[in-house]
Amino acid sequence: MPVKKYKPTTPSRRSMVKLDHSDLTPKPREKSLSSPRKSSGGRNNLGRMTMRHRGGGHKRAYRLVDFHREKHGVPAVVAAIEYDPNRTARLALLHYVDGEKRYILAPNGLKVGDRLMSGEGSDIRLGNALPLKDIPLGTMVHNIELLKGRGAKMVRTAGGSAQIVAREGDYANIRLPSGEVRKVRVECLATIGQVGNEDHANISLGKAGVKRYLGRRPRTRAVAMNPIDHPMGGGEGRSSGGRHPCSPKGMPAKGYRTRRKRRKSNLIVKSRHAA
Repeated sequence: MPVKKYKPTTPSRRSMVKLDHSDLTPKPREKSLSSPRKSSGGRNNLGRMTMRHRGGGHKRAYRLVDFHREKHGVPAVVAAIEYDPNRTARLALLHYVDGEKRYILAPNGLKVGDRLMSGEGSDIRLGNALPLKDIPLGTMVHNIELLKGRGAKMVRTAGGSAQIVAREGDYANIRLPSGEVRKVRVECLATIGQVGNEDHANISLGKAGVKRYLGRRPRTRAVAMNPIDHPMGGGEGRSSGGRHPCSPKGMPAKGYRTRRKRRKSNLIVKSRHAA
């Protein structure tokens, strides 16, 4: 998907880079597969603010995406490629021969009119979902299950793809986009191809107003505050804070381990942190 730049009519327009939506199907969203999405504004179920700098933004409807692909052996036709405001990837609307409609993540190269299938015995073709035991080694896949029947959990972002590098017994070794090599059971489903909209990484918002559309409110630097408002505030003249970055309550904000120390998973063959 190509990107488009703008003539520098204003300072913000000079650096703005957006996606060209010419590949999307000009149609409204499928209302039967949409549901309302309430904006939390950073508040929890008690109404207390637990996340700062959230609020406003454009109204969105949540699209119900099929991450399970459990309609095995039922052919489907791609009816549309659509935009989803809730994720970086594009969605493909499938019309199954039994009349049902579902959204899936659109792989790179998928077009309107393509025929898709899921389950054992499906062709090794872009957009088809098969168990890992039926996919040849070296194939690029996405939308991968961690546990059979639980739905895809890995490699769902725009431009993401993983590679099947080995298969031994009940497990297949998969190289993830992070560089981690992980074992996944061979009966888990994965979709052939790479997630579309790979140019999403080249977007430049250009102006603060686009952040407001996304529901992000202005953020004040901690070192610009007073000591009563933030631990890093105050000081004579401009200061760098005088301590490691932290939250208003003093919790370290960078490099602070918040997870409990656990045993290393025996399913990780190569860590993403390895040199």
